[in-house]
Amino acid sequence: MITLTDENFEKEIREVDKPILVDFWAEWCMPCFVLGPILEKVTEEYNDKFTLAKVNLDAAPQISQKYGIEQIPTVVLFKNGKPVSGFIGVRPEQAIKEFLNEALKGDSKTKNSESIEEIIKSYQVYAEKNGFKLNPDRAAVERLIKGMLENEKKSGARYCPCRRVTGNPEEDKPKICPCQWHREEIEKDGHCFCGLFYK
Repeated sequence: MITLTDENFEKEIREVDKPILVDFWAEWCMPCFVLGPILEKVTEEYNDKFTLAKVNLDAAPQISQKYGIEQIPTVVLFKNGKPVSGFIGVRPEQAIKEFLNEALKGDSKTKNSESIEEIIKSYQVYAEKNGFKLNPDRAAVERLIKGMLENEKKSGARYCPCRRVTGNPEEDKPKICPCQWHREEIEKDGHCFCGLFYK
């Protein structure tokens, strides 16, 4: 968590490479003391998706004026140095999560679509090198790759979405795509089990 003032606000907001959730508060504001711990808990749960920052109104009158902060607590989400969304007053944890899921949706989408693109390219190269080709159905390929990325998030590796992951890394290792069985499956059935690679 970072503390922002009139002096460092613009610099910090611009330099942080991920969205920054700014909590405008003051020592004399009781609801602010209710909201603060909720925001901290949610920030921990959301791991590295955004940075939490706090602005004490009394220590940053110019910034508060610039962004038209008239009631507190006010929470504003900044992306690429610009305010994009926010809310006023205390909200329950679930409502804050819903707000964040909506506000951060675009970010993961962009990251994923980039990585999906890169993954597709690398699998294309792999297939060509090995004398087979990628499934021509682009939507099916994207679905499979999303499944792998989901497995990576949950289990730490890009396991083939069509194999059962046990949670034992040693046992699951052969299931990392391209899996241990894909060549013989392509040979026998004309495609691998999940349909990513074709003969």
